[in-house]
Amino acid sequence: MNKNLYSPLIFEHTHKGRKGYALPDYGKGEICLPPVLLRSNAPELPEVDEPTVVRHYTNSSNNNFGVDTGFYPLGSCTMKYNPKVNEAMVSRSGVANLHPAQPALSVQGALRIYRSLEKYLSEIGGMSEFTLNPFAGAHGEYVGLRVVRAYHISRADEARRKVLVPDSAHGTNPASAAMAGFEIVEVKSRPDGTVDMDDLQSKLDETVAAMMMTNPNTAGMFEYNIPQIAEAVHAVGALMYYDGANLNPMLGIARPGDMGFDVMHINLHKTFSTPHGGGGPGAGPVGVRKGLEEFLPNPRVTEHDDGSLAIEFGEDAFGRVSSWLGNFTVYIKALAYILSLGADGIAKVGPLSTLNANYIMNSLKDLYRLPIPGPCKHEFVFDGLIDKSTGVTTLNIAKALLDYGFHAPTIYFPLLFHESLMIEPTETENIETLDRFIEVMREIANAVVYSPEKVKNAPYTTPISHPDEDEAALNPIVKYEDLHHEAL
Repeated sequence: MNKNLYSPLIFEHTHKGRKGYALPDYGKGEICLPPVLLRSNAPELPEVDEPTVVRHYTNSSNNNFGVDTGFYPLGSCTMKYNPKVNEAMVSRSGVANLHPAQPALSVQGALRIYRSLEKYLSEIGGMSEFTLNPFAGAHGEYVGLRVVRAYHISRADEARRKVLVPDSAHGTNPASAAMAGFEIVEVKSRPDGTVDMDDLQSKLDETVAAMMMTNPNTAGMFEYNIPQIAEAVHAVGALMYYDGANLNPMLGIARPGDMGFDVMHINLHKTFSTPHGGGGPGAGPVGVRKGLEEFLPNPRVTEHDDGSLAIEFGEDAFGRVSSWLGNFTVYIKALAYILSLGADGIAKVGPLSTLNANYIMNSLKDLYRLPIPGPCKHEFVFDGLIDKSTGVTTLNIAKALLDYGFHAPTIYFPLLFHESLMIEPTETENIETLDRFIEVMREIANAVVYSPEKVKNAPYTTPISHPDEDEAALNPIVKYEDLHHEAL
């Protein structure tokens, strides 16, 4: 631990009898609670004054990193800037004061927002209809796969219990398929990161329910065989599922529905600039091609002939996956983003994100090993340094970046390469930021030549410098009383 940067815990500021609050006497007398609700001992809370509390948490918050504080090139997660106009929209009283139990006639404006976003996403994805009910990307995967299952059950085709998943897929793909009750069958990738067609053909039969794919794939490469893949999967009666995690570079270029996908989910926090991380709130809308709409989960927003909107429950839906209609304020942020960019702006997202990624990749490939040559899409993967003789690892490089004020890219994913360093700049970063990142990455690579041990011991400017990751994972200190100050 870096002692100079160590921030004391709030408990270390405690002084017995000190308070940071004063409650007024409302003259209500003593309130008697049932004994079952009373504590046997007073809570062990820190005793501190208000200025100390404010300063402690303000200083602690300065240790957080986010897209508002610096460059966040986290590959496969699209940590793009969140425009502040989005936040302004959800702060309006007409939104903030809504209650989900209000009658549909009293929230026609809110339902119009829901319906408008659903239509925009359908157009962008090349789908017939969307549901906005899922709370996150992985939740959307689960919902999409339940739609797949409901479709096959409706055709009395319940023998389809397998879902094909490429070995380069996000970890949530096989997990979601298992949660939906399917057996996972892995499909191998070729050296260029794309699906091995021969391996795929060997695993296609009438027991397959669907194939899950991300395009561009997790290595940032476009699946150029997608028409043949879709044709082969459909030929055995299975459906194509699109993981929308990498939809960002497709905006303005291609639509999953046009590629042959039947079901898809979109991560609004990745493609449409709603906040990402921290456990939520999130949203993972699911879209389906024509003929699958009836299987989407309840409730659904429908439009009557007179233009009024209603919340309805369909008999063929596979069930319900969220309370009410999901995270409504997240929809507003996504819709504000779409409307602020317009059709012309949305069409520039894909090309700009692809341009930024290729700019960084080509500026660093002389020092970092590029396992898949050629143009990438919105992200790319280095396999550590070209010169591995020093023993400096991808983890060392990621930690060294912290000293320069950059968040580290995704490391050791995808699992296709031993020292994966996955970089995604997004379309929202300017040339000056990209050039500075390139300069720092080159500086780290050059420092390895002259002083590898210095790079291995980074970072030097963070509150925690170089902990034992294995020990921290196996034996985490999660309680104040377990903290041994002599180890600081």
